[in-house]
Amino acid sequence: MDNKFTKSELKKLEKKSKSKKEMFFDLLISFLPLLSYAISILEYLFIKDKYENDYKYRYVIFLTVIIVLYLFFLIKNLYIYLTCGDDEKYIKTKNKSLWLFVIFLFLTLFDYLTLKTGILMYPFIPWVNDIINISIEDYKNLTISTLYSLRLLLIGYIVGVVTGLVTGVLCGYSKRVRYWINPILKVLGPIPTATWIPLIMIISSSLFLGAVFIISLGVWFSVSVATMIGIMNVDKSYYDVAKTLGANDKDLIFKVAIHSAMPNILQGMTQGMSSACISLMVAEMLGVKAGLGWYITWSQSWASYNKMFAAIIIICLVFNVVSKILDSIKKYLLRWQNSGGDIE
Repeated sequence: MDNKFTKSELKKLEKKSKSKKEMFFDLLISFLPLLSYAISILEYLFIKDKYENDYKYRYVIFLTVIIVLYLFFLIKNLYIYLTCGDDEKYIKTKNKSLWLFVIFLFLTLFDYLTLKTGILMYPFIPWVNDIINISIEDYKNLTISTLYSLRLLLIGYIVGVVTGLVTGVLCGYSKRVRYWINPILKVLGPIPTATWIPLIMIISSSLFLGAVFIISLGVWFSVSVATMIGIMNVDKSYYDVAKTLGANDKDLIFKVAIHSAMPNILQGMTQGMSSACISLMVAEMLGVKAGLGWYITWSQSWASYNKMFAAIIIICLVFNVVSKILDSIKKYLLRWQNSGGDIE
């Protein structure tokens, strides 16, 4: 009987076993963030503050939560590695250790340049604990602004994806439709969506609907082009085989064309999300009367730079979470690409 291995099993067999010295070095790297965490705490607590710093220990709690979460996953994955021999998760955690090490050092330097010495002048550049304090103090406005931004982002993104899929499928599958639509894509595509904001804000009956249009426009272009290219690149023999098996036009579009072009479509959706996030911030800063972009502009006008920095950090976190969710959906839908087939 022939031996068969999946790709993942074969990959494990090909791995070179590490020496004790290499394993010790890996373990040392894994615990490096503890060193920079200790440096951050010592710098924060034992160097005199230049400015008044309310609720001083919130920053300590913030740093401690980060290191505790990291150590939890590190120890858990290290235990799995030592008991089961599966080092995949441990390696992923170890690879993040140097980044976390540098982040703690950066926070230490930033705190020294702001709170301790004032080299980076307050209030233009607030220290981290000041940003944490104002986030807790103004959490209601920040929460409402975040929800407004998410609502606008998701509505604009969904509208852009749906219209982009329809346009892309029609252009990719029909030469006649492509003849009329493709020139429009080529003309509108290179134009930044922010260019349309002054015009849309003037002619639109609603600032919200105008912002939705601006966000969906960039998404529409990305999804349309990616879908069209994906469908045009589908092997013609797939259609011939499907027709031989009795497929009608509807089956050819949904079960052959769209299915085969799915990697391109999902890539276009990912690019569209990046465009949507940029358009969202520009639209909120210039016209919409709610959301994180509006909150940043409002905070800046009142010289509340700590609030502005708090909103910027929330924007980074929200957009990263949205991108991670989209990436997880993409990996799930394309799991067949990475599934381990049998290798004899």
